[in-house]
Formats: sequence, structure tokens, C-alpha cells
Amino acid sequence: MENDNNNNHQAKLVIAPAKSAISTILSNLIIQSCHRALQQSTIFTIALSGGSLPTFLQELPDAFSKANIDPQWDKWHVLLADERCVPSSHEDSNLGAIRTHFTNGVGIPPSQIYGIDETLLGSSEDVAASYQDNVVKYLLDKKKSTDDDGKIDCALLGFGPDGHTCSLFPNHKLLSEQNRLVASIDDSPKPPPSRITLTLPFLNKCCRQIMFCGAGESKRPIIQAVFTDVEKANNNAVKHDDSVLGAKVALVALCHPAPYPCGMVHGCGDDDSLIWLVDEDACS
Repeated sequence: MENDNNNNHQAKLVIAPAKSAISTILSNLIIQSCHRALQQSTIFTIALSGGSLPTFLQELPDAFSKANIDPQWDKWHVLLADERCVPSSHEDSNLGAIRTHFTNGVGIPPSQIYGIDETLLGSSEDVAASYQDNVVKYLLDKKKSTDDDGKIDCALLGFGPDGHTCSLFPNHKLLSEQNRLVASIDDSPKPPPSRITLTLPFLNKCCRQIMFCGAGESKRPIIQAVFTDVEKANNNAVKHDDSVLGAKVALVALCHPAPYPCGMVHGCGDDDSLIWLVDEDACS
């Protein structure tokens, strides 16, 4: 487990009225994150998970248009929160899913969408080391040269019914990683077994904002375990302004010690640095 005194960390819990509303609400939150970043910097950096998460991004281009905001796609830099050690053309590739559901339909330069080095696929450790040195550290240095914060602007993550996030799984030794920003895993409990993943040190120290996104009854036990008194928070949640489009919002405290990997991600502790967007089925 990450050695961090996270008993005082809080998250903004955004509760969508239904799963169908999540894409619209998420799009608005990303627009805010992008707008803030580009007011302070010349680039917007975002880490994306794979799985079902990229499908929530399909409404994002239209959301920018409806908000009458120029997304400035040419300033976007997209990195992977985790990736399976397969070619990008493989059905298991997170980059492939991100391209299909999001980046193929927008104007982000391909050179600013950072996949793994597929020439290194024989060794997940080499893939991870390359991604850390040539992508993650490169983007952190680029941010440091353009603003005072020097952090990745946003990490958009999912979480599984087992509580994993990225490729950080319950009771795995990677949860104790202290130094590496990107690590390899060859014994993933979910196929395929070989992957790379952003680590807890990266997520908790190098990201300005973390957004978790999930929906459905299968996520309810995780929500109830990760936060203190979710039922009370849900009952006391208030309708927010149009930044979350009618969703209910509550501040919730993270349980300590964290019962699952997703609960070990607490961000940098600033206002709005940790947002969990879920639907009513995941909270009720």
C-alpha cells in the first residue's frame, strides 16, 4: 500500500441522475479542465484509461460546440493511464479504443497521442521504462516549461467491480511502488496478463486533477467501501450549477486505510483535484 497519510482526503462526488447523463456531465467537466489549463499554459495534457471509458468521450466534440468554446485540439496531448502489451491494432488495446471512440474524430495531431513503443513488446518492463522516460517525463518537463504547476492537467480513470483502477489491482505488489511513475505488470488477474500502468506516485503527485467515472449497480459496493457514509452524502447532496448539468454533488471523505486501489488515488489535495462521477445506481 502506498505510504501516505490520506485519512484527510476528500472527493467531490457527482451523482448523475442516470447512466445516460454521464457523457454530457463528463464532457462539461473536461471542458472546464481544458479551459483552465489553456488559460495558464500552451498545452492541455490528459491521461485516459481504456475499457468502456472511451465511449463516454463520444459527446465531447459536440459539447465544445454547444458551449461555443474552441477545444484547440492542436494543443492537446493524450497519454495512456494504462495499456495492454499488445499492438494498437489488437482488440485489447486501450489506445485502439481511445482512437475509435474519441481521437479519430477530432483534430489532435497523431504525434500528440502517445502509444507504447511496439518494438519493445517482448518485454513489458522495457515498454514501461520507455513510456516513463519518453512520454510521461517528456510531458511533465513540457508542462514545467509552460506553467508553474508542472503537472499533467487531468487523468480520466475508470474503476472495476473489484476496485482496480488503471492496471493497479487489489493486493498487488505494485500498490507499494514508491518511485516509478510507470510500471509493468505480467500477472494481471484480468487478461491479457502483461500491461503497463501509471503508478500511485504519479497519480497522487503529478496530476492536477483526477476524474473517476463509472456507472451501474456493480460499482455500488466499491463506492460504499471507498467513501465514508455514502448514503448520508447522497441524501444530503445538493443540486449544483450548470457545471454539472443538474447532477447532485456532495463532498465525501475517503476511507482510511483505503480498501481498494481506486481509493488509494487521492490526487494533490487541492480543490476539485479529485472528482468521482457516478450514476444513481452506483450510489443508491
